[in-house]
Amino acid sequence: MPSPGFTGAGIDRADRLRLDEARLAELAAAGEARLLRLAGLDPVLDEAERLAWDSLGSLDPEAETIFLGLSGDIPLFAPVPAIEIGQRAWGVFSILGRMAPSDAALWGAARSVIEWHNRHRFCGRCGAPTVRFRAGWGRRCTACTLEHFPRVDPVVIMLAEFDGRVLLGRQPQYPAGRYSALAGFVEPGESIEEAVAREIEEEAGLRVADVRYVASQPWPFPGQLMIACIARAASDAVTLDRNELEDAIWADRAEVAAALADEAGAPFKAPPAFAIAHSLLRAWVDGLAPSDGPA
Repeated sequence: MPSPGFTGAGIDRADRLRLDEARLAELAAAGEARLLRLAGLDPVLDEAERLAWDSLGSLDPEAETIFLGLSGDIPLFAPVPAIEIGQRAWGVFSILGRMAPSDAALWGAARSVIEWHNRHRFCGRCGAPTVRFRAGWGRRCTACTLEHFPRVDPVVIMLAEFDGRVLLGRQPQYPAGRYSALAGFVEPGESIEEAVAREIEEEAGLRVADVRYVASQPWPFPGQLMIACIARAASDAVTLDRNELEDAIWADRAEVAAALADEAGAPFKAPPAFAIAHSLLRAWVDGLAPSDGPA
C-alpha cells in the first residue's frame, strides 16, 4: 500500500535541540537557515511545484517561529502568523494534489502547530497569556507557569464490509458525487476497536466485529491522527443518521477500483489521493480486509 498522505517528511526533527537556546540561535543566524513561505496558512509553491522558502532574515525579529528541524545541515523554520481560529481554505486541497508527499508532510506539521499556537495564546488553567518556548513546540503560562504542548486528536476512519462490499458515506459538504469512509472522534475511555464499532452503529445502524487496523495518517485540519480500520458487518441493512450523513452506498471491489482510477462511469468519486480514506480503499481493493461471513 502506498504511504498515506502527510507522512514521510524525511527531516530530522531534532528534539534534542529544542531546549538548547544557544544552539537554536546559532542555527537561526546561519546563512542557510530557511523560513517556510505561507499564504495565510496555505503552502506557497515555487516554479518546480516544491515548497517555497525564504531567508530567515526576512522575518521580523519579534515574530514567533517554530523550529521544524534539520534537512541535512539546513535548519528549517516556520512563522507563526496570527490567524482566525478554525480558518479552513478549501482551495488548499487543489494545491495539495500537486505537492510532493514529503512537502505536504512538512507543511502539514507546520500548519497543525501554527493553529495550535493560535488556540493557546492564553492559559487554560488561569487565563493568563502564554509565551512560546521549546523552539515553538510548547507554550508556558506567564502566571502559573503551566506548560502546554501540541496535541493530536485521535479519529477512527473505517470501512464496514459485508458480502464482498464496503459501506461508503457522503456528507453534504462533499464535492458532487464523492463518497468516503465513515469517521469519528475517539471518545474518552474508548479503545480504537470500540470507537470503530460505536461510530458505525451510530452513523449507519450496523453492528460490526473483527476490527482490523490498516494504517494511520496525520491530518492537519487542525490536528488529528486518522486511524484507518476495516470491520466486518453483521448485515447490510443501513439506518442512516441524517445529522451525520446525507447518503450511503455499498460498493464492491470492481466499483471501488473504478472510482480510485477515476474511470468514466464509476459509481462515485473517490476521496483525494492525499486522504487516508483513499489509502484505505486501495488497501481493501488489494485484499487487506477481514474475511467475509457472519459477524
